[in-house]
Amino acid sequence: PPSHNLEMKHLPGADPELVLLSHRYEELERIPLSDMTREEINQLVQELGFYRKETPDAPVPEEFQFAPARPLPTLQAPAADGKTPPKRVEGEHPEL
Repeated sequence: PPSHNLEMKHLPGADPELVLLSHRYEELERIPLSDMTREEINQLVQELGFYRKETPDAPVPEEFQFAPARPLPTLQAPAADGKTPPKRVEGEHPEL
């Protein structure tokens, strides 16, 4: 079954790899797939957080619309009063 936000492109002569992109289509990471079995690739996609749809046209639950996107790590310095800034809420996507 297809995964949401996952697109497969066959490039003749190229070694297979998984290219992870940001919501702005900036390359984040390349993962070589040539030494992996289909089962290992499916497990990797699941571990990365891609949502697997029942059918190609099945609706995607709201909480998985941006999956597998994760919030960016906070790189803020402590506030002037010395207190640590609040942590981000799980599932929050400030970059969107």
